[in-house]
Amino acid sequence: MKTAFLFAGQGTQHVGMGRDLYESFPTFRAVFDQAAQVLPFDLKGLCFHGPDEQLNDTRYTQPCMVAFAAGLNAVLSERGIRPDCVAGLSLGEYSALCAAGVFTPEQAVRLVAFRGAAMADAVQNRPTSMAAVLHLSRASLEDCCQKAASHGVVEMANFNCPGQIVIGGDEAAVQAACALAKEAGARRCVPLKVSGPFHTSLMGPAAEQLKERFTQEVFAPMQIPVLFNCTGTTLQEEETIPTLLEKQVRSSVYL
Repeated sequence: MKTAFLFAGQGTQHVGMGRDLYESFPTFRAVFDQAAQVLPFDLKGLCFHGPDEQLNDTRYTQPCMVAFAAGLNAVLSERGIRPDCVAGLSLGEYSALCAAGVFTPEQAVRLVAFRGAAMADAVQNRPTSMAAVLHLSRASLEDCCQKAASHGVVEMANFNCPGQIVIGGDEAAVQAACALAKEAGARRCVPLKVSGPFHTSLMGPAAEQLKERFTQEVFAPMQIPVLFNCTGTTLQEEETIPTLLEKQVRSSVYL
């Protein structure tokens, strides 16, 4: 039997995350403390005590989530629990690449801190949102987004699974698309606890910043296969990790 790890993305963060692991496992504590040293804020204090509003800000969410994932992966590895392949949901792709040996934990945390700031700056002072639309076909939801485009940008961002597609964009346009989706038969439209319209064209400026940043980074060889967000497959011969990471910021994803 083979083992796969799927690392979570933004929206799963909560105040108190990692506190029990930090107190119980020296390995988790060591990785977490090392990650904290490369950040300009109190990683432990924010994860364990909040405030919730700051933890939900993508500038902080991203390094907090990746530090948590790196620490947890270290605990599992220490106990002989190692994956045969990995994947990550959006931000979780960086955690997956860290588990695959492409990034060190400190490198991954620095990268996503840069990524989070770039993504926040891309839509600064622009009201945006994301919502998960349940039980509506891709074609029907695409039609709803097109009709709602008169209110601003709204695009399909995450194809999570059959019956669940996430849309994102300008807040008014997302709200209009959700209303149309419900009229078209969607069971629910669930607002997501994120601070930007991730995986939409509004993230274009952030993608350009990442493209430049990646030229300064070392990407170590993958020790195990990684399934990538943009394609839903492993790395193909004509692809590179930096190109896929840049693309997934501003394009719809399948993981």
